[in-house]
Amino acid sequence: MTATRFSFHRRGAGRLLCLAAAGLLGLPAAWAQAWPAGKPVSLVVGYPAGGSVDLVARIIAEPLARRLGTPVVVENVGGAGGTLGAQKVVNASPDGYTLLLGSGSEVSIARLFNSAVKYNGETDLAPIGLIGITPMVFVTNTKTGIKTIEEAIAKSKRERNQLSFASSGIGTPLHMSGELINLLAGTTFLHVPYRGAAQQVQDLLGGNIDFSVSVLSSALPHIESGRMIPLGVTTAARSRAAPQIPALGENPRLKGYDMNVWFGLFGPARLPAPMAARLNKELNEILREEAVWQKLQKAGISNEGGTPQALTAFIRAETQRVRNVVNKGVSTGAAS
Repeated sequence: MTATRFSFHRRGAGRLLCLAAAGLLGLPAAWAQAWPAGKPVSLVVGYPAGGSVDLVARIIAEPLARRLGTPVVVENVGGAGGTLGAQKVVNASPDGYTLLLGSGSEVSIARLFNSAVKYNGETDLAPIGLIGITPMVFVTNTKTGIKTIEEAIAKSKRERNQLSFASSGIGTPLHMSGELINLLAGTTFLHVPYRGAAQQVQDLLGGNIDFSVSVLSSALPHIESGRMIPLGVTTAARSRAAPQIPALGENPRLKGYDMNVWFGLFGPARLPAPMAARLNKELNEILREEAVWQKLQKAGISNEGGTPQALTAFIRAETQRVRNVVNKGVSTGAAS
């Protein structure tokens, strides 16, 4: 478990206290004293450093620290497809000092696959706001000689049950994306789950696995260097961050293909409504900061924002999309 601290460098705490004293915040007295300087907020990430969720957390942490007037510590609690980190937040005191930078994997998908996941992210976490959405990308290495998704499909059909694809874990959107290719195209790519992006990338580039589903932000540097060959993004349309990469759904065998990774901010389920409202307000302001949205856009991540209620509805729809794939017979196992 690792943690990185982001401190605010302006007189945020003093400004907030003065506003509270003047009654300008329009909030109860107990709420006006929330997030005092010197007591850090833990922003939990359920994955090791270096992946897409970690990247978004580090983009958000510094401006959040500045706006709350107290340090924000990015805490990486990797393992079990992000669920260890999510469980930590579910179990935390709802005092506003433990938050989750979450994604669909640990918030809603994991429990569809793993009975050991005891929490329900849709009811045991308090939604604060949607941060962004990004495509995934199906990639290969230079050793396979594959340049297009059509060639990958053809090779899989010639060499049935011989080719592998990696993801960041069983039940993640990355896993679902690879299995959806199998379902739609009749391929037999064998799933190899990893704990996070770093080892997954290393093994793909080293030729230990043939293909990988990666979040676009994690794959782009390797694509731009020529070490990874992109075969298609997973969303219905091409990404503005990499318009040269076709959408998988452009291939007739994968018509209607559309999956993504999303990022949101959450607290424990019993987070007081005034705290959730304040965090939602600050998050929406952060997403409008030019430096923040430029970093997100460069990584291929949209900046969304919106209300907690909108995030709840979004999660419900995305979970149903994955459930539909699972109900079609997706394997929950891994290649041996």
